[in-house]
Amino acid sequence: MSTLVLALAAGAVVGLALGALGGGGSVLAVPALIYLLGFSPASATTASLIIVAATSATALHAHARDGNVAWRTGALFAAAGIVPAFLAGAVAGRLPAQVLTGAFSVVAALAAVRMLRPSGSEPPERIRPAKALGAGAGLGAVTGFLGVGGGFLAVPALVGVLGLRMKQAVGTSLLVISVNSLAALTARTGAGGDLRWEVIAPFAGAAILGAWDGRRLASKITGETLQRLFAVVLLAVAAVMLIDVFV
Repeated sequence: MSTLVLALAAGAVVGLALGALGGGGSVLAVPALIYLLGFSPASATTASLIIVAATSATALHAHARDGNVAWRTGALFAAAGIVPAFLAGAVAGRLPAQVLTGAFSVVAALAAVRMLRPSGSEPPERIRPAKALGAGAGLGAVTGFLGVGGGFLAVPALVGVLGLRMKQAVGTSLLVISVNSLAALTARTGAGGDLRWEVIAPFAGAAILGAWDGRRLASKITGETLQRLFAVVLLAVAAVMLIDVFV
């Protein structure tokens, strides 16, 4: 199968995840770029941030039009993560690829387990700014460290910590992903390895188109189903990457 076809197919899956789940794009894009398209880990994480930033910004518009973006909460959350994302991104470039891959898979698995646990409570009437800032700073650090957009952590945090409903968390996470990805990319400028734009461009194009389909899919599926699907995808990817680290 040609590189172009693989890039288009992988991009469509990443876009579908981002559009429907508000995250999971980087956690799927990084393995696809490494194992299917032959990128080095450094190049894959940087390319993934480029792809996910472009796709998230596009999908954000569609979710905002549907009224599924909590702008104030999302802005606080995203702003708090900018500096931590930048600093952690600079540190991550000095660590061995195996350490980053292992940390990536563990964090993804923990996020999945949290998503599988029923919340058992209604969302609070008011979102506390302190909680949004604290969770956003933590997410920004993880985003910069692992080279991911952070949606696979933003969605659980927005649901479990800040009390947003699942579909609103999906839309709001896209705002957070866009900001965090750009901050992490800034820290990685000049350290991303060989970026093959002939692969990145079609990958990103297919992801953007897939995000529109994902958004339509999200409008037809209950929030609980989306949450469980999201968690299963995370667990599968985490397992594959952990096996790769230790085998």
